[in-house]
Amino acid sequence: QLQLVESGGGSVQIGGSLRLSCAASGLIPDYYAIGWFRQAPGEEREGVSCISSSGSTIDYADSVKGRFTISRDNAKRTVYLQMSSLKPEDTAVYYCSAGPDYKCSGYGIPLMDYWGQGTQVTVSS
Repeated sequence: QLQLVESGGGSVQIGGSLRLSCAASGLIPDYYAIGWFRQAPGEEREGVSCISSSGSTIDYADSVKGRFTISRDNAKRTVYLQMSSLKPEDTAVYYCSAGPDYKCSGYGIPLMDYWGQGTQVTVSS
């Protein structure tokens, strides 16, 4: 089993920044692609960004391109999501998820297999 724990959420003003972290343990997390997803109240869960196990493939949803940056440090078994120029529509619970590399191949960000508990991000004026 692979365990994922998100941290770094909180409340921020419009235009501000936050960095989310996803710490992995259990099964060898280096072998998994990691994705960040978010879900706002009443909305479906959507893929925000993903990074392949080696870091060679990265994908972003159009809504966050140029504002969010994903990275991973396999030595620390942690994946980061740096979020900048935040907007109210970025408000959601953010989840990290892990899956096989083919789920982060540059052609969208499908739901993955293992999930964290989520962290709330609230952007307001």
